[in-house]
Amino acid sequence: MHKSRVWTVVGCCLFAVAIAALAQSIRKPGLWEMTSNMTWQQSPMPPGMTMPPGANSPFGGGPRTTQVCLTQAMIDKYGAPMPQSRNGECQIANVVLRATSMTADWICTGRMAGKGTLESSWSDPNHSIGKVHFIGNMQMGPNSRTIEYTIESSSVYKGPDCGSVKPMASN
Repeated sequence: MHKSRVWTVVGCCLFAVAIAALAQSIRKPGLWEMTSNMTWQQSPMPPGMTMPPGANSPFGGGPRTTQVCLTQAMIDKYGAPMPQSRNGECQIANVVLRATSMTADWICTGRMAGKGTLESSWSDPNHSIGKVHFIGNMQMGPNSRTIEYTIESSSVYKGPDCGSVKPMASN
């Protein structure tokens, strides 16, 4: 009786691992279209200063759409498209990858220093949603300003051929 319970537990664990591996393997490498929207909870802009309407500023809101080439290596490591670091100042750490989601830390040093959290989830092989929440400081000339922002994104699979879109450097 005791042996049958042990084998039942072992069988269930192996089944769960197989399902998790299958769910990860159905993610599709190739071209993805990512639409993201950034919201500043605490902007580095001085109080009372705003960008002119239509100005292309990293401090402005509104959706932005980009093409991303997702490789199998990125899927294996993160499960979905991840934010990219400028000049290597930000790194992804403490990745927890599950069958249909992932979480990680977003750690930045340099001109923009602080820590954020990354979340991504997918319900099928063609769609994913993500969220970045970051709190830190940004060096603006001789001054440092506290910043906090949230980026919410959705990604849609477009096809296996990335065309002229190059894969992003892995963090």
